[in-house]
Amino acid sequence: MTEFSRLRKAAGLTIAEATQALGYCERTIYRWETGEGTPRRAAVLYLRRAAADRPRSEGRFSFIDLFAGIGGLRRGFEAIGGKCVFTSEWDKYCVKTYLANNVCDHEIAGDIRAIPANAIPTHDVMLAGFPCQPFSLAGVSKKNALGQRHGFHCDAQGTLFFDVARILEHHRPKAFLLENVKNLVSHDRGRTFRVIRSALENELGYQVDCRVIDAKGFVPQHRERIFIAGFREPNGFDFDDVAVPDSAAGPRLGSILHPEDGSEAPEEPFTRGPTANVSSKYTLSDHLWRYLQGYARKHRARGNGFGYGLVGKDDVARTLSARYFKDGSEILVRQGGRRNPRRLTPRECARLMGFDVTDDKRFKIPVSDTQAYKQFGNAVVVPVVEMIARHMRPWLTEAVAESRDDEKVLVRA
Repeated sequence: MTEFSRLRKAAGLTIAEATQALGYCERTIYRWETGEGTPRRAAVLYLRRAAADRPRSEGRFSFIDLFAGIGGLRRGFEAIGGKCVFTSEWDKYCVKTYLANNVCDHEIAGDIRAIPANAIPTHDVMLAGFPCQPFSLAGVSKKNALGQRHGFHCDAQGTLFFDVARILEHHRPKAFLLENVKNLVSHDRGRTFRVIRSALENELGYQVDCRVIDAKGFVPQHRERIFIAGFREPNGFDFDDVAVPDSAAGPRLGSILHPEDGSEAPEEPFTRGPTANVSSKYTLSDHLWRYLQGYARKHRARGNGFGYGLVGKDDVARTLSARYFKDGSEILVRQGGRRNPRRLTPRECARLMGFDVTDDKRFKIPVSDTQAYKQFGNAVVVPVVEMIARHMRPWLTEAVAESRDDEKVLVRA
């Protein structure tokens, strides 16, 4: 999908309507639509304005998507009626996948550290899956010795959480949802999380609650992540009220694996032939399989738990990681006969992370297998985010509706 096509759809215009609105012939519009020609700057600016001014339905809210990756957090909040008004992602391969699967009426911003807070649009909700980084002790120790007040401007300086905090401080959105690895709580002996929570609650004044959620109730994968929700105004939000499905009753890998029986259409380069068999390139070589077996034996002899994870249709996988492209050792699928096990295909990874809705609405994977494995390994499980978004929705939509009512009163006055 071209940028022109994305903007036209975001503005709610058909090709015929765009032809009339922009004043160019239909042939020119089609050339811009298909990427055969470069659209005029004036036309692009018109569509961006039209998309931004497009009326939103009642109950809708706006959000920004920071450290966006391939858009997992975005998908969860769009599902409850949110509109993304700003996206930041520095990795060019993630941006390629993001744009292939999302309609954007704005350009994707790069490194968030280089974006001034006032260059980001006003928004109701901030979404951010920021990386976990240690905070420097040097500046804090010096200011403690001098009896000077510091806070996140000092504690978090140089980390990516600092950018989350400075944007919250500037825009004061009604709510936020942050996502991170489970170990954020214990990272740097717990200091990282203490600084983060103190900044959010004591310095920025948000009501904060958090919970570690395992995705096993939604997808056949043991994947624990911490979610931190915050609201500008005190309310009754409580993560303990979130009805997380029983992980013991969750789906098994058979629900996401290629059936290889002809019931699924082949999808190159993942599956081939009339029965859509998984391509042989995903089967481990004899050399790699011997290495992994020897590595596991060595660590078992030492009493360690390191090794590969061999799974079948009735199992639940370990956590898919961003290093899966290296050897696939955490999730290896058994194969019949004497064949070596295989890696998951990127399509199976998309299903494992909840990005594929149905077979006829597949998540687009426009990058190499290596990049796809990294992207899905770093992503959030979409159904988990949807569940949290639904739980947050009453406070999001009510707050937005109230603020709009206030604006109408001010206009009438």
